[in-house]
Parts: sequence; C-alpha cells; structure tokens
Amino acid sequence: MPKKWNLLPPPPSDFINSHPELPPIIARLLWNRNLYTQEQIDEFLNPDYSRDIHDPFIFKDMNKAVEMIFKAISEEKNIVVHGDYDADGVCASAIIISCLKKLGGQNVNVFIPHREEGYGLNPNTIETLFKQKTDLIITCDCGVSNFEEVALVKKKGMKIIVTDHHTVPKKLPKADAIIHPLADENYPDKGLCGSAVAFKLVQALLKKHSENHDTLSDGQNHESFEKWMLDLVAIATIGDMVPLLGESRTLTRYGLTVLNKTRNIGLKKLLIVAGIADENGQPKRGAYDAYSVGFQIVPRLNAAGRMDHANSAFALLMAKDEKEAETLALQLNKNNIDRQKLTDQYVNEAREQIKKTDQQKNSAIFVVGKDWPAGILGLISGKIKDEFYKPAIVMSEINGEINGSGRSIKEFNLIAALQSMPELFEKFGGHPQACGLTLKDKDKLEEFKTRLTEKVSLQTAAIELIPQINVDAETDLDDVNWKLYDLLQKFEPFGQANEEPVYMAGALTIVGIEPVGQDGKHLKLMVKHNSHVTRKTIGFGLGDANRYTENWKENLKSGDKIDMVFTVGVNEWNGNRELQLTIEDIKKTVPN
Repeated sequence: MPKKWNLLPPPPSDFINSHPELPPIIARLLWNRNLYTQEQIDEFLNPDYSRDIHDPFIFKDMNKAVEMIFKAISEEKNIVVHGDYDADGVCASAIIISCLKKLGGQNVNVFIPHREEGYGLNPNTIETLFKQKTDLIITCDCGVSNFEEVALVKKKGMKIIVTDHHTVPKKLPKADAIIHPLADENYPDKGLCGSAVAFKLVQALLKKHSENHDTLSDGQNHESFEKWMLDLVAIATIGDMVPLLGESRTLTRYGLTVLNKTRNIGLKKLLIVAGIADENGQPKRGAYDAYSVGFQIVPRLNAAGRMDHANSAFALLMAKDEKEAETLALQLNKNNIDRQKLTDQYVNEAREQIKKTDQQKNSAIFVVGKDWPAGILGLISGKIKDEFYKPAIVMSEINGEINGSGRSIKEFNLIAALQSMPELFEKFGGHPQACGLTLKDKDKLEEFKTRLTEKVSLQTAAIELIPQINVDAETDLDDVNWKLYDLLQKFEPFGQANEEPVYMAGALTIVGIEPVGQDGKHLKLMVKHNSHVTRKTIGFGLGDANRYTENWKENLKSGDKIDMVFTVGVNEWNGNRELQLTIEDIKKTVPN
C-alpha cells in the first residue's frame, strides 16, 4: 500500500539557540523525539546507570513483596514463578528464578503455559500448582487481568505476587502484592516491559539482601549479578517493542553492552547458530545492536513457544552445560525455520480468504482458520494489518474453541475495544495495538465481528487511514557520510518512540537495478543525486508484488527519476565496511 510521507518541521529557533553545543541534525532529531529539556536530552544522549535507574522501592507494594519472598525462602516454602511463552515472559522467568536461587531458594520452580492453554493464569494451572503444594506464586509478564484466577489462588490458601506491565483493567486482582508501573501512581517510568518489571523486583531483593550479606549464596557480588542480568532485560525490552526512552532506554543501552560479552552459555550458542557470532561466541560483524536482537535473537526465543513449548527457550537461558545449550539452540533455530515456512503458508491462505469474503473495503479484517497453530496467529495478523492498514484479527478454530490474535493500526485502540465487550470472551488481554483472545462460545463469532467492525468504523470515520512515514529531514545523498553515521550512533538503541532516523532525498536518477534474495523479492538500486557519485541502496521486499498496488520490480528502469525515503546503516562483510542506505519507500518523481 502506498504511504504518506510526513516531513517533520524543524525545531523552533529558540530551541536551537538554547542548545548551541548540539549539531543542527542532532537538535532536529531530539526535537522530533519530544526531548526538549536539558534533563531529558542528557538522559537520552548519555544514559547513566547510577543516575537514571529508579529505586525499585518506589513501587508501593515492593517492600511487601520482598518480605514475602524472603520469608518463603527462609521457611523453605515452595515458590513457583509463573511466566509467559514469549521472549519477554521467558526472560522475565529466567531473571527471577536465577535471583531466587542465588538468594538460597531451595524449592523454586517455573511454570510457563503452552500457547494452547492461553495467556496468563487459568483455573487448571492453579489446581495443578495447588496439588503440587505450592505456597507462593510469582507471576511475570502476566496476571494483572486475572481477577477471578487470583481470587481462586487466594481461596486455595496460596499467596501470589503479580509482576506485569500489560494494560490495566478497571478492576485490579486482589493479589498479596502487585508490581506494575501502570497500576502504580508512584512509579515514574510507565513503559517498562515484563522483564524490566521482573528486574526491578530482583533489584529490590538484591538491595535488601546486601544489607546483611556481603555476597550471594555462591559468593558472587550483588552488583555484579544484577548487571549480568541486563542482557536478558535488553532482549525482552527490544522484543516486546516498548518505548525505548527513559529507564527502558538506559537498561537496554547497558544491556546491549552486557550482551556483547555475555556469560550466558545458552545465549552464546544461540548467537552462533544464528550466524552472527563466531565459534567462540564473539560478534562477527560489529557489536550486537537492537537490530541483532530484534531480528536474530527474539524470533528464535519466540519460536519455541510458537512451534512447541517455551520451556525449551527457558532451559536455554538457564543452561549450564555447553552441550545441552548447543542442542537447545539448534532446536530453537529449527523451530524458527519451521515457523517462517508456516507463517508464509497461512498468510497466503489468509489473503485468499480475505478476497473470497470481499473484506478489502471493510474497516476491520477477520480471518478464521481451521486448526491453524495458535503460535503464529499474531504473526499472520501483523502481516495482514500491514498489508491492508486496518485492524486485523486472525483466529483459529481448534476442537470447537476459537482463539485469536489481533494487531491494530495506531489510530485504533484494540484492547480498549475488547474491554468494552468482555462478555464475549473466555479471556483476553494485550496492548492498544496487539491483543490475544479466546471467544466464550463459537456462536459469539459473528457478534464479535459486527461489534468490533462498528467500533472501528465509528472511531476512524473522520480519519484518512493510510500508513505514514515520519521523515526527520530532507538531505542530499552527498551529505550522507561517515560523519553523519557517527552522530547517529548516539541515538542507538533504536526502537519504539525512538525510531531509526529517516531521511528523504528527491529527484534521484536510477543508474542500475539488481533483484536480490529469494525470488528477487529485494532490489538493489544504484542511484545518483547531484554529483556523479553512484550510491548503492537496498530495498527489502521492494520487488514483492504484494508490497505495492503496482509491481515496482517491473515498473522501475534505469534513467527513471525517483524520490526516496531511507535510513543510514552499515554493511559489513569479509572485513569490509561501507555505508548502506536502506529504502523505506520510493515514489516516482513528479515533475514540477
């Protein structure tokens, strides 16, 4: 679908004048990211772990949670960490379990549900944990929407601490303690992912333990253990696509530093099988960054829960034996390959269903498959949402039950819509742009479609629904050089609310076109601007007929004039290093 380009306005002169030490391009990028004050700018450009990480005891229930956990450890109670099946939930589980064991926990176990069991706590799990004589449940990356389930936990005489970050319901569960930035008016950073919230609990436990102990149970220093956990926090933060600003940015920035020298055997093996680390686990092509995490590590961790069970991803992160870690890493890599093949297959089937049911003009799109794996429904809905730029719900009927996963455009709050019709669901949860759901009954399907479609139509009626690209600045390709790239490094890691800077160049002349990749889905374009220097650019997916209403691969030719929106990166191979311009979008130049 064609996109609208929004060239963001330059900052006002008083902002530039008040920051004379900033190069103009940096000032412009900061302004575009709503960073106006000196304090915000300092935290963003030079995050400091000792200054920019908040005290975990700001959470109003943190003292209560810490006391409960230390009491349970000292009395050798049975503690179960209840995680989730995505990368955030798995990393959060590993962070808490690792800490509890370091604090001397003897009876500490993890429970991660299968995707088919659904997201969060459920009565069957609670019954199982009760029969296993569990005394304390600690949730991570889930629990805040489980009002009835938490009540059942309490009824059975177990204690429960909820750590979560998802959208807060109108009625909070009556847990013994809730650690949740959105549910806590005291906590200043509302954008933490589930693993970051789990990390805050770990920070508090370590801080309390250090008051009376010089080291942890294995002799390790408290501060050392805390910081070595940051690689998992960074992976989860990037993978869960929370805003990379404030405390989340600081945790991720330091976490990437830790990842590049990680001691986690499982992560090392995963990096090797992903092809981005050498046989010693060292980076092959420069330091690991947000891109490495988002496109190499996170998909493989997620693939465990999508294709089989997330227990294998958890086991990888906790592995102490190299051979076991290698076996698990290979398994996750195979899961990821299988996941890619299945996703492509079902995306094509979804497209056919959309055409057959003539939904292209509807305000929302619904796809229902038969026995489609629950683990890939979100991936399918994401691709359909991107293709049609409409909220998309992809569901699967398995054994008479309908589960679904939805992805939404920025103009429509999906979870708020679901919260307005809770009677239709057995369970649901998520964020404004992503949700998971289980219908209460098959017969509710048509009512769900009708009601959600009406809500989308009503809320977006006055809005032009077209995907947009915010462009930071217009530039001449001749000004795209290593100096600019070096300045951009201060903005990493890139992610939500701090997207990679995007530039626009107009009236470029194509001097060469080369299809690359499988089936020629990608295009390498050689272009010239005002000078005689030819610049190589790469357009991922640019040759895919499904990407645009017209097939650019067939319509572009040498000599054409185009306008281009692009990002600036580096391509490294065999010891060589060159600037790489990655095309976000192109249009044929309209003559004046």
